[in-house]
Amino acid sequence: MKRREFIKTAALLPVAVSVSSIADAANVINPEASTPATVPEGSPEDSTADIPLIASAPMLQNYAETSVGIAFAVSAMANGFVTIGRRANLSDGQTIKCGGYRTTEISDRVIQVRITGLKPATTYYYRIGADRIEYKGGYSMKVLGTETDRHIYKFTTAGKGARSHFCVINDTHVKWEPFGRAIDRIAKISPSCVIWNGDASNSEETIEAQQRIFLTPDIERRDYAAEIPYLLCPGNHDLRGMANRHLERVWMYRQPEERQSRDWDLGRNFAVRMGDIAMIGLDTAEDKLDTNPKFAGLFNSKAYREAQTEWLHDALKQKPIANAPFLIAFCHIPLFDDNPKHNPGDITPDDKDSRYSTDFAMWQRTCAKLWAPLLKKAHCQLVITAHQHRYRYDAPTEDRPWAQIVGGGPEMGEEGGHKDKKLFPTVIEGEVRDKRLHITVHNLLTGKIQDTFDFAKR
Repeated sequence: MKRREFIKTAALLPVAVSVSSIADAANVINPEASTPATVPEGSPEDSTADIPLIASAPMLQNYAETSVGIAFAVSAMANGFVTIGRRANLSDGQTIKCGGYRTTEISDRVIQVRITGLKPATTYYYRIGADRIEYKGGYSMKVLGTETDRHIYKFTTAGKGARSHFCVINDTHVKWEPFGRAIDRIAKISPSCVIWNGDASNSEETIEAQQRIFLTPDIERRDYAAEIPYLLCPGNHDLRGMANRHLERVWMYRQPEERQSRDWDLGRNFAVRMGDIAMIGLDTAEDKLDTNPKFAGLFNSKAYREAQTEWLHDALKQKPIANAPFLIAFCHIPLFDDNPKHNPGDITPDDKDSRYSTDFAMWQRTCAKLWAPLLKKAHCQLVITAHQHRYRYDAPTEDRPWAQIVGGGPEMGEEGGHKDKKLFPTVIEGEVRDKRLHITVHNLLTGKIQDTFDFAKR
C-alpha cells in the first residue's frame, strides 16, 4: 500500500452491514464530550501521562471525490495515524500514518493525515490514533505508547452519486455563541458538506490559536466536523498574523498528486462534484492592495488571483464540473455591489478615496473582472459570498446572469451598543430536490428562515 493511498482492494470488500452492527461498532458520538475517550496501549509509561494524547475529535477537511483530509489535536509530541475501511467495525481497516513518503510527521499540536485513492460517493469508517514520542535528537527517539480513539466515525466522499446538499457558514471570527448556533443548526440539517466561507480567524499569531478555532472550539459539539466534511474558502482575516501565513499547518492543503504542478500552491481552491452540484471554491485574498503601506509589501494577492484564474479556466472544463446541472461558486469577498459608497478594492495608491465609506474593499472588482467572465460562460447560477457582515441577495441581471448571496456576520443584532435587526449570522443551505436547487437562508438570531430561493438547471 502506498502511503496516503487507501488500498485499492478495499473497493472489492462487501459494504452491507446491519443497523445493529453499525450501532455496536461505531459507538454513538457524544456531542458533549470535551475530548474523545482513548485506549492507551504499549509500554507501562503510557499510564503516567496525566493528559490524554488525543486532544480533540477529528475534523474532515478538504474532501473531494476520491480524497479527504483528517486532522486532530494532540497534547504532546506525537505521530498520528488513521485506520480506515468500508466495514463499520473496521475489520477491513488499513492504517495510514501522517506525513510524507520519506518521514512521518512529528508534532506536539496538530496531526494531519491526507487519504487519497478513495472511491466516489462511498461511505468509509475511520478511527484516529497517535503514538506518544520521546525525541531527544536525530539518533535518539522512541515510541512511549499508543492511544486510540474509542469512537469509529464515518463519512461519505463527494461524487456524482453523493447527496446534493450543502451548508455555508462565514465570518465566524472566533465568536463562540453564533458559531455554536451555526453548528447546532447544521447538525439538524445534516448536509453532505459545509463550506466555511472565510474569516474563521481574526489575526492569529500562534498555532495554538488556530488549533482552538478549528479543532477545539469552545462549543458543545466538539466533534462537529468528525462526520460532516468541511471545505474552506479563506477570508482576508485568515491571512493575517504570523500563524495564518501558514494556515496549512492546521487546515491542510491537498496533496501535490491531487493537482497539476502549475497549481501546487493553490491547495485551498476546490472544484468538487457533489451529486447534481458542481462546487467551485475561490480565494479573494486580502481586502487591501498589495501596495498598501500597512502591509509593507509582504502580501502578493494580485499574482495569487491571476493564478487562480488559470486554474478556474481549466476547472470549469473538467467533465464532472461541466456536466453538472447546477454550478455554484464560493468566495469570501463579494464579486458585485451596487452601492456607490462601497470600496471596490482597486483604489490606488492606499485604498483610500473620499468617494468610499471604507479604506478597504467591500467588494472585489479585480476578482470580478478576472473570474466573472469565466463563470458567466460556464452558466454559473449562484455565487455565495461573505465579508460584509450583512445578509443580502442580489438577483441576476442580463449582464450578470448569476445571483449573489452575501452571508450575515457574527453580530447578534447589536453593533456599537445599538440594536440592529439587520445584523444576524446565517447558515445558507442548498439542496437539490425535484430537479431544482433550493436555497434556504437560516437566520440564527431569530431561529427562523429568512429567505428561500429556487434555481432551475443551467
